Amino acid sequence: MNIRPYVRKAQYYETDQMGIIHHANYIHWMEEARVDFMEQVGFGYDRAVKEGIDFALLGLSCEYKSMVSFGDTVNIEVSISALTVTKMTVHYQITDAVTGKLRTTGESIHCYFDSNRKRPVSLKKVLPELYDLFASYVA
Repeated sequence: MNIRPYVRKAQYYETDQMGIIHHANYIHWMEEARVDFMEQVGFGYDRAVKEGIDFALLGLSCEYKSMVSFGDTVNIEVSISALTVTKMTVHYQITDAVTGKLRTTGESIHCYFDSNRKRPVSLKKVLPELYDLFASYVA
């Protein structure tokens, strides 16, 4: 299945004093795109949570290449760049929807977390359907 980029229009309230998108908002956009990715692959975040699995954040990085301003529309491409039975790395590429210019790249690292027991688990063991689905999308 081909994954569509998540499309996001920059809002005025997201700008800083210089009129550009405040750096913290890119992190929110990446989370929105990750949730959209899960919906597109047919196993929404809400379903994973109902199954007792959450995704604890272990690390996050973001590299800003060029500015996004109020009113700009960006495409956020999401891919799984690394996958093990206990964690995954998600890669994000944010580009201008009109020009294609690279705006930001980022990664988030997550472990699979049993929300009932409050501890990391092997996704392959507790929810093999989701693990296999993620494995089919590793870039």
